Amino acid sequence: MDRREFMQNTMIAAGVMAGGLGLMGTNALGETKHIKDSINSKVNIPNITLNNGVKMPLLGYGTYKIGKDIATRCTLEALEVGYRLIDTAELYKNEEEIGTGLKESAVPRKELFITTKLSHDMSYKETFKAVDLALKKLQVDYLDLLLIHMAFQDSVQMYKAMEELYHKGILKSIGISNFKAKKYTSFIKEVKITPMVNQMETHVFYMQRELRKVMKDTVLEAWSPFAQGRNGFFAKPVLESIARKHNKTVAQVGLRFLIQNNIVAIPKTTHKKRMIENIDIFDFSLDSEDMANIAKLETNKSLFGWY
Repeated sequence: MDRREFMQNTMIAAGVMAGGLGLMGTNALGETKHIKDSINSKVNIPNITLNNGVKMPLLGYGTYKIGKDIATRCTLEALEVGYRLIDTAELYKNEEEIGTGLKESAVPRKELFITTKLSHDMSYKETFKAVDLALKKLQVDYLDLLLIHMAFQDSVQMYKAMEELYHKGILKSIGISNFKAKKYTSFIKEVKITPMVNQMETHVFYMQRELRKVMKDTVLEAWSPFAQGRNGFFAKPVLESIARKHNKTVAQVGLRFLIQNNIVAIPKTTHKKRMIENIDIFDFSLDSEDMANIAKLETNKSLFGWY
């Protein structure tokens, strides 16, 4: 069950009209609490400093499976709400539409942090062409972060091209995605620049403990921070209890847990109300007891297993 299905079922059981989806949550006592329906676009999202000194927002907007027909609208809404980190990829086939949103937005380029990924194996020379194409699609002169989407056969050659573009200033930061501990360790021995970021499946059930032990100088970024609703994410009693304690939602607690572990999170939604909900996590903190109780949810295994 994904997040939307869970919220719908919860509201139906509580006798709440479907039109209220995204405006209110229901706690275990059947009481409702309102989620903010607007937020200051100047919301102060804290940064984490990468190993090259570049500052990256700890919370961003993910765009996986956001189709061409709505990607521009979603990008504009995310920027309006206050997101500045926008994450996409060649694989998502929405770079051009996101680029349109970036161009139409009134947000200055210097305030944005744009990430994309190279999603297929390619040669050293082909990497330069792929980056140039991504820049054109996104309508930008440089990328704040470029990642290799997974451990391809020619990842090292791809990365060497990225290192050159980094030195030229076209790429402000470079990194990888879906590199497990063993692959990460061998990879960094073959490149000159330690990856600034490794984007991985990360959530309360799988906090990448083994990987974090070896990534001393690489920031962990979480894709699927809600585990796509798997393993009963939105119905976990411990998360529900902590959410009630702070007058927040389970989603907000899950994101806050990642942020307080210095893990960048990029939740994805196509609904503006949830964009607002997801960004509204900087007015509370989880205490040591909350953190310890959430940590007990760790299973130390992937819920997806494809990488």
